[in-house]
Amino acid sequence: MKAVYLVVLLLTTVGATMADEVAPDAPSWRAGAATVKITPERPLHMAGYASRKKPAEGTEQDLFGKALAIQDSAGNSVVIVTLDLIGVIAPLRKAVETQVAEKYGVPPRSLLMNASHTHCGPAYARDDAKDYFDSLTTKLVKLVGEAIGKLKPASLAYGSARCSVAMNRRTPTETGFRNHPNPNGLVDHTVPVLSIRNEVGELQSVLFGYACHNTTMGFRYWLGDYAGFAQQYFEADNSGVTALFMMGCGADQNPYPRSELKYAKMHGRSLATSVEAALEFNQSKPLHQRHISGHIRSALGTVDLEFEPDDRPDFRYPVQVIRLGDDLMLVALGNEVVVDYSLRLKEELFRSDGPAVWVAGYSNVYDGYIPSRRVLLEGGYEAKSRPWKPELEARIIGKVHELVAETAID
Repeated sequence: MKAVYLVVLLLTTVGATMADEVAPDAPSWRAGAATVKITPERPLHMAGYASRKKPAEGTEQDLFGKALAIQDSAGNSVVIVTLDLIGVIAPLRKAVETQVAEKYGVPPRSLLMNASHTHCGPAYARDDAKDYFDSLTTKLVKLVGEAIGKLKPASLAYGSARCSVAMNRRTPTETGFRNHPNPNGLVDHTVPVLSIRNEVGELQSVLFGYACHNTTMGFRYWLGDYAGFAQQYFEADNSGVTALFMMGCGADQNPYPRSELKYAKMHGRSLATSVEAALEFNQSKPLHQRHISGHIRSALGTVDLEFEPDDRPDFRYPVQVIRLGDDLMLVALGNEVVVDYSLRLKEELFRSDGPAVWVAGYSNVYDGYIPSRRVLLEGGYEAKSRPWKPELEARIIGKVHELVAETAID
C-alpha cells in the first residue's frame, strides 16, 4: 500500500445486483476486504448492561472484525475497521493505530475504527480481560494487513435506502424524559451503502450504516444483534461478498420490539433487505447509484469538550472527515452521538451539486454519551452520562465544518 494519505471511513463502489446491471467505467480504484472472528474463547464479562454480574454463558452468534482498504489512482488510501463490540476504547485505538503505522505505513489519519455497539459483546476494558484485549489487538493489526494485501482494481458507488427498525427512545413525561419508545421522536432511517465491484462489475463488498442501538437482546450470550444478523444474511444471500456495518448516530435510538431473539433476526433481515434496495437489486437499469471518481482527501482532528465541574480536565474528542472526489463525504464522530448531529450535519453540509453526506458515530473512541444541546438541556438518560457544558454541540459542529473546509477541492 503506497503513500497512505487519508483517514477514515467509508468510500464506495457500485451498486445493483447483477454484474450486467451496471456498466462501470474502467476501475480507477483499488480495494480489498478481510474478516476475522473475535468471539471470546473463554467466558468473559459482558459490556453494555451493569446488571449482568456473571460472565457470558456461550455463543449465539460469532462476533467479527472486518477491514476495508481503499486506494485511489494516486496511491492515497484509507482503511476502515468495523467491529462487533460495544465501542472502540482509547487503548485499543492507540495500540492498533501505532502498530498499523509501523507495519503497513498507515498513519492515524488514514485509519477509521467503528464499533456496532452490540450489548452482547465482551467488556474487554476490564483487567481480567487483558488476554482478550491483547489477542484482539494482534488480530486487528493482522486484519488490516490482509485487507491491504488484497487490494485489486475496483469501481465504487454510493446509494441509500430507508429502514424503520429504529425508534426514538426519549419519551417526555410530567417527571422528565423516560427511556421508552417515542413514535414522534427524531429518527434517521437512512441506510447509506458504499459498494465495491471488481473489474467485471461483480459485487465484492458493501459498507452500510444505520443509526440505532444494537440492544435487541441483553442475555448472556455473544451476539452481534440486528447488525450482526444483517451482515450474516447479506453475505449468505450474496456469496463471496464481505458486508461491513458502520454504526450511525444512534445514541437515542432503540430497535423495537426488543428482548426476543426473533426480533433481532427480523430487524437484521429488514436492514439487509434495505441494503439490497439501496443497491437497486433486480432493477434493469439502476438510476440512483452515485459512481465515485477522483481522489481521497481527509482530515483528522480533535476538539476539547468541557465538563461542568471546572476541576475536571477537558475531553479530547476526535472528529474525522473523508472525501472521495466530490461524490462522497464521510463524517466520523466519537462516542455515543444522538441523532440530532446526523440530521443537522446532513442538512448543513448538503449541496445540490456536492457529495453525498454520511455521518457515523461510535468512531475511534468510546467514553460515554454525546448529547446535543437540546438533549442536554432537556435531561434524561443520554444527558446524565457526562456533565458536559452546553457548548459541546457548537464545538463539535464547528470542528466538522473546519475539517470539511480543510478537505475541500482547491
